[in-house]
Amino acid sequence: MLLNKIPNILIVITDQQRFDTLSCYGNQWIHTPNLNRLAEESFVFKNAYVTQPVCTPSRSSILTGLYPHTNGLVRNGISLNKETKTIAELVSSEYSRIYHGKWHLGNDSKPQHGFEKWVTTHYPELREKESSDYHKWVSSMGVEFPNYDVRPGGDGSASQYAVFQANLPEQFSQASYIGDVTASALLDLGNDDSFLMVANFFEPHPPYSGPLNGLYNPKTIPVGPGFLNRPKNVSEFHISRSDYYLKGNHRSDSVAACDGYDLSKESGWRELRSNYMANVTLVDKNIGRILDALSRSGKAEDTIVVFTSDHGDMLGDHGMLEKRSFYEESAKVPLLIKIPWLSQTQKIISGNISQIDILPTLLDLIGGTIPSYLEGYSRVNVLMGEQNLEENDVFIQWNGVGDRDLGNDTINRMNSIARICLVTGDRWKLSLGKGDNTELFDLNSDQYEIINRATDKNCSKRIELMEQKIYNWKIKTNCLIE
Repeated sequence: MLLNKIPNILIVITDQQRFDTLSCYGNQWIHTPNLNRLAEESFVFKNAYVTQPVCTPSRSSILTGLYPHTNGLVRNGISLNKETKTIAELVSSEYSRIYHGKWHLGNDSKPQHGFEKWVTTHYPELREKESSDYHKWVSSMGVEFPNYDVRPGGDGSASQYAVFQANLPEQFSQASYIGDVTASALLDLGNDDSFLMVANFFEPHPPYSGPLNGLYNPKTIPVGPGFLNRPKNVSEFHISRSDYYLKGNHRSDSVAACDGYDLSKESGWRELRSNYMANVTLVDKNIGRILDALSRSGKAEDTIVVFTSDHGDMLGDHGMLEKRSFYEESAKVPLLIKIPWLSQTQKIISGNISQIDILPTLLDLIGGTIPSYLEGYSRVNVLMGEQNLEENDVFIQWNGVGDRDLGNDTINRMNSIARICLVTGDRWKLSLGKGDNTELFDLNSDQYEIINRATDKNCSKRIELMEQKIYNWKIKTNCLIE
């Protein structure tokens, strides 16, 4: 198939969506017909990993092709440097560059870093003069928001506000808003317009509730062997977190607490988990609206569609909640890339890939220039079937800079330890943190990461070789993590 114009790019990013929420990754019970439809026409990357399992650093790598320690966004709450270019600044000026939803790389209130059209959804704070586009719209529809001052980590008001918003009727959800504005933008484009469009959904990020609560029966939802299975002989960070959560001691001002989940009981975890999955379905419904609009626009055959998430959520696996872990549930994400002129059927790409490769791959697909300073690699040869990822190693980092109080001094102290994780091409995972226990998992035989092999004498040579790979990567990328 020959294109008559430069390809369009549509990137859809969800927040905190695990890889195992789609049928192409083995989930046969959750209702995600639209993402399943997209997967049936896409390259499906079997093992896609974030660069860091927290929002801002991960998103920065997707948009810049740089590791967090290189672009400086090593935690949440940091703004992207003006000199660091995003994909919008690296594509041709022929593109209309449109951004909808969560930015999280600095000030959400105005267009920046090459994007021309901008729709915001950030939480408005009382001290701010301007609400987001989303909140203005919801207010115009007669919804009155509670008078909470939204401050990170404060007295619980931010969590209360978030829970209130999450439980608005479906038509007022952020997911519905992003689905609507993105679908409308696609249909408003002219026949000859080329576009780069990024749609960022907040869901299924906590709160673990939403307008589709009750869609799935908590008592019967499938869980794996790691569910509420407290880890043994692993990282003290993981042990302290699981100890804390399994006793139901999540922070009183957390979204889980403000939403009324009793995590001292399995029933509370199951309810939380089932409502999270309902939010995945909510997002899927609105991604379906976007894909339908793309089809109606007549631009589908000229458009690359990318779907991924910024990280996952433990949801009780290993006895933990949220992200900040190198475990698969936190660090591994869905990655679908639809390229109609290369394939119109599903193609599973085995091996490992890092999200840092997304940007150079897209630039290559559109015939753009790939800057030499990018730390990711174009994977077009993999898409063409000329190479594979079977020997590809990926590196995940935690920079030892905590972004919030996680509940107690022990957890916060362990959270401040810088860590590096390597997943090798032959599917072994090594996690290192100075002053903490080493973790080594054989993902071939232990996909749920139950058995830590770090003290297995038969694995000492493997650990040595993997440590050398990490050292070489740190030198190559100028990573100063000890």
